[in-house]
Amino acid sequence: MQSQSVIDTLNSRLSIRNYIDRKIEDEMLDTILNSARRSPTSSNMQSYSFIVVRDQKKKRELAKLAGNQKHIETCDTFVAICADTSRLENACNMHGKSLGKGLETTLVATVDASLAGMSLSLAAESYGLGTVMIGGMRNHPDKVAELLCFPKGVYVVFGMCIGWPDNDKKGNKKPRMDETAIIHREQYDTSDMEKKLNEYDNELAEHYRGEGRETPDAAYTAVIANKFNQPRRTHLKGTLEELGFKLD
Repeated sequence: MQSQSVIDTLNSRLSIRNYIDRKIEDEMLDTILNSARRSPTSSNMQSYSFIVVRDQKKKRELAKLAGNQKHIETCDTFVAICADTSRLENACNMHGKSLGKGLETTLVATVDASLAGMSLSLAAESYGLGTVMIGGMRNHPDKVAELLCFPKGVYVVFGMCIGWPDNDKKGNKKPRMDETAIIHREQYDTSDMEKKLNEYDNELAEHYRGEGRETPDAAYTAVIANKFNQPRRTHLKGTLEELGFKLD
């Protein structure tokens, strides 16, 4: 199957949570995974790993850990996108040294994983597959680590469902905020930000209502204010340190 251009893929992408019962051929999956390995990586550290899960029992367990997200069960392939400093530790040990752990190393590994994960999504979608990112993997990163047998120095940054989309249940692209709120020229421009947010509230509310969904008039700002007014996943710092990462 011929893949489409990167620009076309980005402009047409949307999160897919409904899949048909069709297998992704091994050759296609390997092509997608290996193309994502060409993603940028800081200092050639390659401080990330993909854990490819196709076993139904494991997918079911992962779905529970992510808050009962059924699409993890119904997708053909689930990939845990992981920050991974374990190989860096091995490399240092081979030369009688230990890895200097700290916030920077943790950030580099997390960024490496995020870049590779986005590349994986784009590669999959370029072949007509559907994907959705699963931040719920960070609900219980310790239990995910145990289930997938992570060594010390590995944690799941996010997961990804990959499968053939059910086009009958495909939604419409969600509008994005106006480009002037996101793209700044030469310096950050804070002017008219409240006006831009109000305009996006209205556009997003219209989109949701067009899909038959109930929504507040402030479809973006009210949701953000209500959902993120308190710190979330406050257990993460302690759990990540138990998994071998340093955050200071």
